[in-house]
Formats: sequence, C-alpha cells, structure tokens
Amino acid sequence: MPRRLLKRYMPDPETIRRHKSLQCLGALLDKSCLWRLNRHSVALACLTGLFVAFIPLPFQMLIAAAIAIGIQANLPISVALVWVTNPLTIPPIFFFAYKVGTWILGVPTKVLTFHHFTVSWLLHDMAAIWKPFLLGCLVSGLIVGLIGYIGSHLLWRGYVVHRYRRRKEGRLVQSS
Repeated sequence: MPRRLLKRYMPDPETIRRHKSLQCLGALLDKSCLWRLNRHSVALACLTGLFVAFIPLPFQMLIAAAIAIGIQANLPISVALVWVTNPLTIPPIFFFAYKVGTWILGVPTKVLTFHHFTVSWLLHDMAAIWKPFLLGCLVSGLIVGLIGYIGSHLLWRGYVVHRYRRRKEGRLVQSS
C-alpha cells in the first residue's frame, strides 16, 4: 500500500493525543502499535472504523478508538473511517440499514412521518422500527467492515506485488 501517501495525510500522534474527545484514553494512546502502517493494522482499522460507522450512537470516534486500542489496529484510520457516516450520509445509510433489518426479519417497512422531535414521536414511531433498524445496523456494519478488511488486504497485496514486478522487470532490463 502507498505507505508514504497514508503517512502524508495522517496526523501525528501528539495531535491525536490532544484531541478533546480522545483525551480520556490518556496513556493508552502511547502504544506504538496504534500508529503503525502495515497491512494487518490498516485492515483491522478498516474493519473497526467501518463497523462503528454503522452504530447509531453518539461518540463514534471514541468507540472506534477504544476498539482500535483493544485490537491494536491503526488508530487514526479507525477514527477517520467513522466519518463515513456524517450529516450528509446518515439518512441514506441508516435507511438502508433499516431496509436490511426489515428484510432479515420479514416485516413490512413502516412509513414514518416526522414533523418535529417530541417524546411522543420518539416513544411511538421509533418503538415501531427499532428492532429492524438496530439489526440492520449490526448486519450492515459487519458486512461493510468485512468488505473493508478484505478489500484493504487485497489492495495492499496487489500494490506490493505490482511494485515487486516493476523492480524485477527493471533488474532484468539492466542485466541484459
């Protein structure tokens, strides 16, 4: 994988340590394995970040960071991939997750009308969709995370093989 390209866009560890939402992790951020750029740590980071992006909770960056620390994945990539779900992408992604959940459970899709956020709307309308929504988020997160894991492994390996072949061809041309 283009390690130099990734390093160019990665923040330095000190910047991450000072980030206000990650300061609660304190000394846990000092592990060198969290900052390595190798095929295994990047693939685990893709799995972690993409899975957590589908969790419909606040503080997704903190959740991704905690999981990355626990499984020794690359921390900056894990935290950055959480932003797959952002204010522009949350509605279609979560609607897709809801549709996946209804398909798995075999229940019809409910049409919700949202005029304004009230406790009665939350208790009545959300109570009708929470099971398929959460199941769809879990399944979609796992599938997208696994695709990210496998895809990053394959891209990294393909890049390494490509570079090896180019070096080998260069040596053959020089020796003739």
